[in-house]
Amino acid sequence: MVDQTQPWAERTVEVPPQPGVGVVPPQRDAFRRGVASVGQPHTPRTEPFPAVDPGAWSADSAPRRPMSWHLAQLRRGGEWSAAGALFAFVCWGIWAISGRGDLTIPLLTFGLSLLTAAGLFALARLLGRLIWERQLGRIRRSARGAHLVTALFLAGVGVAYLQQTEWVVAAWNWVTGN
Repeated sequence: MVDQTQPWAERTVEVPPQPGVGVVPPQRDAFRRGVASVGQPHTPRTEPFPAVDPGAWSADSAPRRPMSWHLAQLRRGGEWSAAGALFAFVCWGIWAISGRGDLTIPLLTFGLSLLTAAGLFALARLLGRLIWERQLGRIRRSARGAHLVTALFLAGVGVAYLQQTEWVVAAWNWVTGN
């Protein structure tokens, strides 16, 4: 019987042993509990792991690259941004001409859109440096990702210009049957 004066967490109940339960079957000679075998017997590592000098990866010891290398890296993928800017410019032109008025405000609007795209490009490059290089330890060889993000933004800007043009929306609704 169980002693009722002890707290319930400290009580033990004795269970009679059952045949066949809790018995570990015999194993091969090379088997050791907790050690995985991959087709060959386990051989322990005798040489130490190489030590990494934390100062070896500091900004001071990194090789300085010429400005031409950095500019060449920024140019790779530039066709994406150029295509996005061209699409946004054409859509802006359709929107600006459809207004039939002074082009001062539309020019200012397009200039601010391009400045926003440049800021987005810089932000994408910064995030790439922080995440891709520092956190993941990878090397960036081009700016294709930042150019692609910028191109998608500029394509969205172009679509927004077209959505503000009355005859384009009417033509779209006629084609889609809305």
